[in-house]
Amino acid sequence: MTLLDKILKVPSYGWADEKGELVVPTLKQLVTEALSRINFFHSKKNWISGISWVMVICMLPFFYFFLFYHLSIPLIGFFLLYAMIIMSTHGTIWFHRYCTHKSYTFSHPIWRFITQNLVLRTFPEEIYVVSHHVHHTKSDMPGDPYNAHAGIMYCMLSDVNHQSIAEELSKEEYDVTLKFLNHTGVQVNTHQQYKNWGSIATPLYTISLWLLNWAFWYGAFFLLGGHGLACTAFSAAMFWFVLVRAFNYTGHGGGQMKHKDGIDFDRSNTSINQTRPGLFSGEWHNNHHLYPNSARSGFLPYQIDLAWIYIYCMEKLGVVSSYRDSKAHFLKKYQLTKGGKVKKENS
Repeated sequence: MTLLDKILKVPSYGWADEKGELVVPTLKQLVTEALSRINFFHSKKNWISGISWVMVICMLPFFYFFLFYHLSIPLIGFFLLYAMIIMSTHGTIWFHRYCTHKSYTFSHPIWRFITQNLVLRTFPEEIYVVSHHVHHTKSDMPGDPYNAHAGIMYCMLSDVNHQSIAEELSKEEYDVTLKFLNHTGVQVNTHQQYKNWGSIATPLYTISLWLLNWAFWYGAFFLLGGHGLACTAFSAAMFWFVLVRAFNYTGHGGGQMKHKDGIDFDRSNTSINQTRPGLFSGEWHNNHHLYPNSARSGFLPYQIDLAWIYIYCMEKLGVVSSYRDSKAHFLKKYQLTKGGKVKKENS
């Protein structure tokens, strides 16, 4: 058994049955598990899995004021822009390509901090990063924290049910686990503190950064457009925050093989390249599974990659010091031209 086999806290219904087959829990089991994982009164170790839901609850008043006091056509347009493109692209830039896959590096920690806080803060890095490494190792298999074969609610509730780290890691195992997050700048617990809090990140750092980030962005949006713009931004962040969980289901074809020739080249898992997530956030997911460590995943001409454009531009400005780009290897491996067509054999 490797560390990634036991690095996540096992849900009460387990990952697999006695035959090694995926356990598909009922909706009741999923909801019961979720409620137990966010119960701070039962155990303070639940703080890291519950804080995401606390954030959603804290965003609800902003949504109320947006909906009943500030609703307008221009603000609806900004809502869609912020939720569907800005928040989504930032998730790819920060959580996915940098925090998890280290596909690029910053020239100075200040640029890392600015990139981390380019948008309203939602879930802690720890919740995303560790579980995503497991996802790539166990895609579509038992133990995949957001396995599409188990249904959409399995994915929607994965952040609380399946993505917290295990609470019994030895000091040696914990030290290895820290390597997943050391480059992100997140303040981490010692092993003894981890045994006390059940998390890598310290509660003080996580909560302080959350509050400071929200205070800054509310003030910035208020100065730009008053309470209406600020409430809209927070509402849009909540909308993205809740619905992004569905991508783990749709991005793997709802658990079905939906690959298309000439579009999805990785057939080792159910991941697919979808147009909307691809164009809106650079999340060409099948390409990403082929080259998870690449700072670019839009390889074909029509596959616009906003996250890659940001990283590339930041490299030209000196903010990013290095990156990995797998486009040339992709085209060579699959014998494609830069236009995405199959190369003709020399006669």
